[in-house]
Amino acid sequence: MGACVCRMNPDNETMSVSSASASRPASAGIPMGGATRKNRPLCHETIKWRSDVPLTEGQLRSKRDEFWDTAPAFDGRKEIWDALRAATNAAEGLDFQMAQAILDGANVSVPNGYLTECYDELGTQYKVPIYCLSYPINIVKEENGRDSPAEYSEPVDGGTELILKLRISSTMTDVKLPVYSKDTVGQCKKKLQATEGVDACCQRWFYSGKLLGDKVPIDECSIHQGYVVQVIVNTEHYNHDNSTSIVHMSLGS
Repeated sequence: MGACVCRMNPDNETMSVSSASASRPASAGIPMGGATRKNRPLCHETIKWRSDVPLTEGQLRSKRDEFWDTAPAFDGRKEIWDALRAATNAAEGLDFQMAQAILDGANVSVPNGYLTECYDELGTQYKVPIYCLSYPINIVKEENGRDSPAEYSEPVDGGTELILKLRISSTMTDVKLPVYSKDTVGQCKKKLQATEGVDACCQRWFYSGKLLGDKVPIDECSIHQGYVVQVIVNTEHYNHDNSTSIVHMSLGS
């Protein structure tokens, strides 16, 4: 096994990979507009990296979901992003053969053998951040599904009672949730879990196209009475034993 090479990725997080991968023979290139880009087989290694800011498992999942939900809006083709997400999930589950088959079927090349830098058959570049590929070595383990006791503890002064109108993506239904103005978004997620059975760690709340952080009090979210808060449910983790498919919903609807 070769020595480890450490470098900083674009997100300023330290990663290390075995230098043995650098000596792998290149596979046949993929033609792109008359030119041929070098392509390597997907490396059968898990990239080790350290986050500058330690993350809990729930925070990492939210960060991943935010990337995959927004990446197609900026550049590249949606079907390629979908293929990369599927390949990433397969590779993280150590099913590298499936991941390679997905990449080959979508005509995606990986010049360095890692999904951090990919190209489609038209030569468009796709970059998957390191945090979507593996857990950091300094991941913070959650206890009882909570990021921290203080984050979800009930406030001393609950503020005024109000009703939030929530639209849940997994069921496409609207629900009314009684909360207090001093409740944090994280506490409201726990209340929604208690009433609707949707795990708090699988919920992401959006209002006016903005992601609402778990530690933000409701009275600081500027939610107008009667307006809808979009609750995007990550169905890959929600009801894991069921065959529920992912429902994509436009935040503008």
